[in-house]
Parts: sequence; C-alpha cells; structure tokens
Amino acid sequence: MLPAAHVGSAMPAAAAASPDAEAFVRFCYQRRRVGWPELYDEMCLVATRGLFRGMGHDALAEVGVGFSLFETPRLAQLVARIVVDEQTARRAARATVVDEMRAKSGATAAA
Repeated sequence: MLPAAHVGSAMPAAAAASPDAEAFVRFCYQRRRVGWPELYDEMCLVATRGLFRGMGHDALAEVGVGFSLFETPRLAQLVARIVVDEQTARRAARATVVDEMRAKSGATAAA
C-alpha cells in the first residue's frame, strides 16, 4: 500500500517511466506478486543480485529506477501503476478462460 501522503498525488515522472524501468518492476512483480512496500524488498534483492538483465543498482538508476529515500515516492507510484495493470490483465485472462470453459460445456450439453 502507498503511504497516505502519496495516494492520488500527481507525480508525472512515474508516468514517463522508461520501458526498462517498467520491465524491471514487472519482472519483480511476476517473481513475487505483492504490492508496495513488500515489492520494494523484492526489487532491492533483484538489483543486488543483478537478476534482471544483469543490471545492478547503478544500471537501474540509469534507466530511472532509484532506491534512495528521495526516489521512493516515484518508485512507489510506478509500482502501484504496474500492479494495477498486471492484476487487470490477470483478471481478463481468467475471465477468458472461464468463458471458454462455459462455452465448451454449453456446446457439450447441447449435443
């Protein structure tokens, strides 16, 4: 969950996150499907071990992923956006599977 001071605040820098920064957050989220601040721990671990494309803290800072106290609000907003995107995509995929199963069972029952 985001700190209350940052919920709904406009931070345009996160909206303009680099594709590599977004890919990093998605990679970490897919490894451990949790929200903020738990995902921050996963991102630190991934960066420390260079698990995302061999990129460590310095390389990630170059693409816009910073772990300092001053960069945390921007990172939290990016995480929040990515988590919503990922959850929405998972729900849509799940609904498609359910619809296909219902269609198959309806076709079988009609036969």
